[in-house]
Amino acid sequence: MAGRAPVRGIGFITALVCALALVSYPLFFMGREAPPEVPDLMVLEIASFDDLPGWGTTDLRPTIDVFDRSCRRIALFGGVGQPMGGEDLIWGLKEDWQEPCQGLNNYHIMGRAQLEEDALGFFQSFFTPIRIRNNAETTGLFTGYYEPELRGNRTQSEEFNTPLLSRPEDLVMVQLRDFPGDYNGRIAGRVVDGNLRPYESREEIEASGVAGAEPIVWIDDPVDAFFLHIQGSGRVVLDDGSVVRVGYAGQNGHPYTAIGRILVQEGNIALEDASMQSIRTWLATHEGPEANRILNTNASYIFFTELDIPDPNLGPLGASGIQLTPEVSLAVDRRYHALGAPVYVAMETPDGEQFNRLMVSQDTGGAIRGPIRGDVFWGFGDDAAAMAGRMRSQGEMWVLVPNAVAERIAAAQEADLTDAAAE
Repeated sequence: MAGRAPVRGIGFITALVCALALVSYPLFFMGREAPPEVPDLMVLEIASFDDLPGWGTTDLRPTIDVFDRSCRRIALFGGVGQPMGGEDLIWGLKEDWQEPCQGLNNYHIMGRAQLEEDALGFFQSFFTPIRIRNNAETTGLFTGYYEPELRGNRTQSEEFNTPLLSRPEDLVMVQLRDFPGDYNGRIAGRVVDGNLRPYESREEIEASGVAGAEPIVWIDDPVDAFFLHIQGSGRVVLDDGSVVRVGYAGQNGHPYTAIGRILVQEGNIALEDASMQSIRTWLATHEGPEANRILNTNASYIFFTELDIPDPNLGPLGASGIQLTPEVSLAVDRRYHALGAPVYVAMETPDGEQFNRLMVSQDTGGAIRGPIRGDVFWGFGDDAAAMAGRMRSQGEMWVLVPNAVAERIAAAQEADLTDAAAE
């Protein structure tokens, strides 16, 4: 992959990946951070469980369940999702993860009660924590997202007049890294006369629709629909009380622009007051052309599909293909992190409570950018929405890797040290 730095550095193994990610559903209303003066550089540091704040006092039972589902997917499809190709498969392959997954199977044989009793011992036996740094920084930004609930109908009416559109057949989404050459990121468009041309913007789609994109349901509130585009999935309650769950099916290729940032720049909302709640309040008091103008500054448009969710009590499917679990599922930057890996985070919630939690990386998003960057899935309902909308916390991150992977990282560090001494 283009832009990788060599694996070098005394005492650390480092990896730099310069890539673009345009999927944009996890919540980040304040927009992307200003580009740092120093490029992001992920630095891995071998740690111990004693280094993890609050380790041993947090409830690991929900994490066991989520990691168990990851193991089933690993068994079917191979190792955890890799953030990098070529030689830098730093998070391991299928065989590396088979040992902890088999250990989990052994606990299942002994019984659920034994597993819950010894959850701490399970993780400490099969994993080694790796502290994530960004250059010398040990903290990064953590935000939150949730699964919204909307009101809708299968047919259009004066009340229900905002469609959630299916993915049009002519939408082409291209992963540039799949092609030879020094390419990164993803683009989308349609083929016209043998050439890939840009797709319509949000404003153009809202005004004229798109050929081949059919309404799945009609929503009663265009602002609710807009925020569903940011979240990427949600529940739509129909008039008869039935629930339709929809999820991400594609994106028009236009970059995501955070309308919260636009409102702050124009002086409509103070920076310290910006949140999902304050943004929605401003839009509600400026209905009509002014609200539409702000909404259309985000040219990104999401197409949806109706989901058949196996467990109605869990959240939508994440990028890993596994249903999300509230307060355990974490969205990360795939340029640096693998899907399916346990991740320990230490931070404060917007309410000032300490949040030390072993989570599992199960999702990603265009606003999730950086080695120490996470988006916590808070679940469904008003409480989840309130927490996600206010969350903007600094926190620390450790990735738990199988012991065999940690040994290879340590060996690479030793080789770097030897090379540095010889230079």
